[in-house]
Amino acid sequence: MNWNKYKPKSQKFKKHWFGQTHIALLPKIPQSSIFTRLKTQAMNKIFIFVFIAMIGTSCVSSKKYNTLAGNFQESERTVQMLKEQNQSLKVQQTELQGRVEKLIKDNGELASRLEEASKNLKISISGLEKCKQINTELEDQLSSLKTGSSEEIARLMDKLQQAQTDLQKREDILKSAQMELDQRSQRLEELETALAQKDEAVKQLRQKVMDALLGFNNKGLTIQEKNGKVYVSLDEQLLFKTGQWEVDPKGQQALSNLAEVLGQNPDINVMIEGHTDNVPMRGTGSVKDNWDLSVMRATAVTRILLKNKAIEPKRITSAGRGEFFPIDEAKTPEARQKNRRTEIILTPRLDEIFRILENN
Repeated sequence: MNWNKYKPKSQKFKKHWFGQTHIALLPKIPQSSIFTRLKTQAMNKIFIFVFIAMIGTSCVSSKKYNTLAGNFQESERTVQMLKEQNQSLKVQQTELQGRVEKLIKDNGELASRLEEASKNLKISISGLEKCKQINTELEDQLSSLKTGSSEEIARLMDKLQQAQTDLQKREDILKSAQMELDQRSQRLEELETALAQKDEAVKQLRQKVMDALLGFNNKGLTIQEKNGKVYVSLDEQLLFKTGQWEVDPKGQQALSNLAEVLGQNPDINVMIEGHTDNVPMRGTGSVKDNWDLSVMRATAVTRILLKNKAIEPKRITSAGRGEFFPIDEAKTPEARQKNRRTEIILTPRLDEIFRILENN
């Protein structure tokens, strides 16, 4: 049945029929206005169900109508659940990013403190040499004055004893500074080793992914290493038909090959992002706009990867980016084709690096 003929003709009503309100993208609106819009949207949906029920009495049986209504409500709940999960994952990603930035800042402070300790060590060594020189002079004076008065000898002995005490204190400080310097140097070496191992792991991962997807080169697949991560970008033509979210057989094969690599490398976290172009999508089912389409596509890719039982679901994050992260912002068909893509971002776990930084 063609349901489009029952769409309301009012422009205000069309917005709720075809599109889904996304408050994060609207300008700042008073809270009462948001509730008014939500209330209006709910009333419009009730009107739609009543209207469809009236039409259904003449052309559709009550059982079919109830089935369709139930499917519609279930789809609405599923989309809402996915959006809530997406928002939660974005918050977790922001927290992790803040943690990494803080650890990098702490590392910089550690390097500054190490440099300061080195300067203090040099100053202590210079003071120690000066004390040794003073001690030598006093011993010479004592030798020359042994024939002098006992009071003078006693005074010089006290001065010599004080100089020796100061010398011992400086030696203790020097030893302590040297131990701290050695410890900090060891931690820096551990950090450099961990970073080098991470970089090597990223290079090896990129090569493994390239080998696994070798047959899909020049067919809408690109692989690059950036910011310590491996980015696997798959064009729409490799995975989906236009406006659809069911993965084509050739795309399923590419994802299965990639899943084999991910299953053999359990220390790799996976972020799957769906991207669309800026051409508005008009829909009446579970997918109403580009936001929904990007989420559904990312979820479809996730489900195919998880068919490989060696991959733990908690390693994977799915996100819909809609049309808001384009590769090419030109208004041409070629640019829009580039922007319709699915990105799979592979990131090695940084647990060892975090441990070293936290110990410092």
